[in-house]
Amino acid sequence: MSGGLRVEVPSPPALDPDFVPAVLWNRAYRERAAADPGATPLRIGLARADGTCFVLDVQVLAPTDANAALTERYVERLVKTQLWHLGGARVFLGGPAEGPAAALAEALGRAYAADGARAFDHEIVGRKMFDEGITVTACRLDEVPAARERAMPLGRNLDGCRIGFDLGGSDRKCAALVDGEVVHSEEVEWDPYFEADPDYHYDGIMDSLRRAAAHLPRVDAIGGSAAGVYVNNEVKAASLFRGISPADYEAKVRRIFFRVQEAWDGVPFEVVNDGEVTALAGSMSIGDGAVLGVAMGTSTAAGYCDGDGRITLGLNELAFSPVDYHPAAPADEWSGDLGCGVQYFSQQGVARLAPKAGIDLPADMPFPEQLVRVQELMAAGDPRARAVYQSIGGCFGYAIAHWAEFYEIRHLLILGRVTSGEGGAVILDTAGALLRREFPALAERVALTTPNEKDKRHGQAIAAASLPAIR
Repeated sequence: MSGGLRVEVPSPPALDPDFVPAVLWNRAYRERAAADPGATPLRIGLARADGTCFVLDVQVLAPTDANAALTERYVERLVKTQLWHLGGARVFLGGPAEGPAAALAEALGRAYAADGARAFDHEIVGRKMFDEGITVTACRLDEVPAARERAMPLGRNLDGCRIGFDLGGSDRKCAALVDGEVVHSEEVEWDPYFEADPDYHYDGIMDSLRRAAAHLPRVDAIGGSAAGVYVNNEVKAASLFRGISPADYEAKVRRIFFRVQEAWDGVPFEVVNDGEVTALAGSMSIGDGAVLGVAMGTSTAAGYCDGDGRITLGLNELAFSPVDYHPAAPADEWSGDLGCGVQYFSQQGVARLAPKAGIDLPADMPFPEQLVRVQELMAAGDPRARAVYQSIGGCFGYAIAHWAEFYEIRHLLILGRVTSGEGGAVILDTAGALLRREFPALAERVALTTPNEKDKRHGQAIAAASLPAIR
């Protein structure tokens, strides 16, 4: 039983035996609602100030006291998922007058208030990303704003002399291209996460750009990717700048890329989330769209290209998207929420599972070093390390099935340091086997792929460099 529902998990991960896959919990709720003669429609709208709106229609159980808690959990987890997959601050719950929309809006409004259980989401998604706190409004079905979505006209521009950069948590990658051919690429180590001086970030970016520009006759355009959320080149939320004070953030970080563009004489310039560029790079390499890219590294980075191979307006922040509905699932150290992707598909996930596998590591050992140690054990054939990767793969298989209910996916691109070496193959093999066994129709239409060595070296930089069109 989980949250009042009986959820059978055919393949529980060995080191996460209590894992309750979101896809199975949601399926169990939908089956109960389908059998309930009193079930009512509910329309969930997630809107932005610019008129963009994402709409999801579901059925919920009859609005009785006995069903209230179960339905609240179902809808709250869907709203949480939509907030981080798609992005917006205005939540609308539409339904018939006798339905549960009003009670749900009141409960979710409290949870997503500035002082509620989801205060992190209120602050990060609402105020930082969309410049307003999250609000939840009950209304009639026909009063939910109409769906209005669009893709961004970015990428696949390879003409001229371009620079592409990628800002990671441990290194800066930068490449110079001439008509799509890489003439220079390099990685430079840096440590931006807890750096309090914003000039450290600016100087580092400029240093990489100058190094690349030295290999070009001129610079026609610059494109970049970085962990975080960027809207029209403005930094909305990014872990790269978590050490910056609020005052310095407003003064020097929010518009840091405008400052960089000015230093390069105003050439066409675009910067977007690194996950989106990963998906774009995969789409360009594969020659197809409907690509979901998932990178298991410091966190869980993700990006998506639609069926036409275009970057969308969605956030695709799967690190904060719930995948485990167990009421005692592990808590994310940043948001405080339970069962989110970052605790399963990242260095943190490896560090969390290692002691469960019997691998004794110092409590104060940094996550990257713990990952390296587990990778070394895996290379040496240690069954304890294999168990870690098998558990990650089991959770990942269920997560893929869950994400496929929200994304059109033909290709799932898997990368990141956690997937390096033999452990990565175990993750993919385990996830693929689970999909074929429990979700055979999905397994038939989704290809699990990893980038080849050329794409690993140059794909991200090429895709980033292709973002801006030359005027």
